[in-house]
Amino acid sequence: MTEQWKNTSARFGWVAGAVGAAVLSFSLLTLNDGLDAQPAKPKTPATPAVSFADVIEAVSPAVVNIAVTKVESAPTTWEFSTPRGPQQFQSPFDFFQRFFEGDPRQFQRRSEGQGSGFLISADGYIVTNNHVAGDADEITVTFQDGRKFKAELVGNDARTDLALLKIEGGNLPYVELGDSDKARVGDWVVAIGNPFGLGGTATAGIISARGRDDVRINEWNYTDYLQLDAPINFGNSGGPVFNTAGEVVGVNTAIFTPNGGNVGIGFAIPSNQVKDIVAELRENGTVERGYLGVNIQSLDEDLAKSLGLDDAKGALVAQVVEGSPAAEAGVQPGDVVTRFNGQEVKDATALSRMVAAENPSESAKLTVWRDGRSREITVKLGEAPNESVASNRGGGPGAQGPAAAGLTLQALTPQERARLGLPNDVEGVLVTGVAPDSPAADKGIRSGDVITRINRRPVTSVADAAAALNEARQENGTALVLVRRGDAQQFVALNLR
Repeated sequence: MTEQWKNTSARFGWVAGAVGAAVLSFSLLTLNDGLDAQPAKPKTPATPAVSFADVIEAVSPAVVNIAVTKVESAPTTWEFSTPRGPQQFQSPFDFFQRFFEGDPRQFQRRSEGQGSGFLISADGYIVTNNHVAGDADEITVTFQDGRKFKAELVGNDARTDLALLKIEGGNLPYVELGDSDKARVGDWVVAIGNPFGLGGTATAGIISARGRDDVRINEWNYTDYLQLDAPINFGNSGGPVFNTAGEVVGVNTAIFTPNGGNVGIGFAIPSNQVKDIVAELRENGTVERGYLGVNIQSLDEDLAKSLGLDDAKGALVAQVVEGSPAAEAGVQPGDVVTRFNGQEVKDATALSRMVAAENPSESAKLTVWRDGRSREITVKLGEAPNESVASNRGGGPGAQGPAAAGLTLQALTPQERARLGLPNDVEGVLVTGVAPDSPAADKGIRSGDVITRINRRPVTSVADAAAALNEARQENGTALVLVRRGDAQQFVALNLR
């Protein structure tokens, strides 16, 4: 390109830009004159936060460090075979002493941990996480002014990861639980706690999302978490999240971290849920929940299509616990619960929370989709056991049978059944291989799984499985497969085309 052409191009670009700017200015003037358009603004302009110092100064006295100690039985480095079997000892001398004296004592070790908490009453009730203090043998609470108290565990709830402690005292500093339903994305918040043992640490940020029911922090998933970008780290667990009015809107419980450090995504239990759980713990020391007795999973488009549903809403029953309320009421694997006591069930998590919110021994009405139509089932709920309530477990072209799904199958022999620890009455075919990038691999099926049903029909041989998969491929291209892994089972929809 010559210098003259460069200059000409530059002049042309400048002229074109000037003309474009003039046209744009005229257009905007015309638009403003004709439509009186205004830039988008919040209804109430936000006031920039100059300082959080007043809030932090007011609430900090009620935020405490929590040190816990747990005493555990521990093996030692010495192990010998004796007439009583393998024994472990602190030293060779200890071996001979215990061998002749027959001392059966166990050695113990002490493990320690730290977290955060906050007082909610002047008489010494403290909220923290269950994973901080729920199974501790000794709990020490330290105030920011240096005072120390021994604390007792009033009650704990693993499902929501909350625990309630009590210290002896009066006229103690405390804070109020606010209304987390009023918290909005973009609201300023302050987290105060004990990260890495550095007590009295305050960090600030905003609520970056709310209603995080898609976050799997524990196996129950009963909480719609607040998501925060205020930096929190290990040791902040159980600490409070304050709004600018000094009210607690959440309890820090977890962080998202690929490297062990804060990356700007933390999760807090909303204060309104904390209020309900703490009230039950204070009164009863535990939380009672309704129990249905099913393992359930959410639907996807493939599952919904294979079941004849128009959309992927509802909770699919993968397993019914023997002798449970659901079993006695006639709920079956393959049922899709679409409504609970008249309320729409969006997914498995929603049903888990609906069931848990009911009192044990209450009757509930389920609307289930079975065999192409809806039906009503009345079930008398039970009391949830400690383990769970309704858990959310969560070939090339022309190929036929198992190959179309990318599966390698073999008969489930008594030897394989015993190796896998399966009951004698479990029938099916054993998965011995899964092709990469196949429909089965896409759905998470793996070697060692057992397929017990295809399109609701039991399969007891590889021939049964092949015939059922071929039939499904020819009918609508989707096979509804019930897969058992250990003691759990779930349905998956395999796209065979």
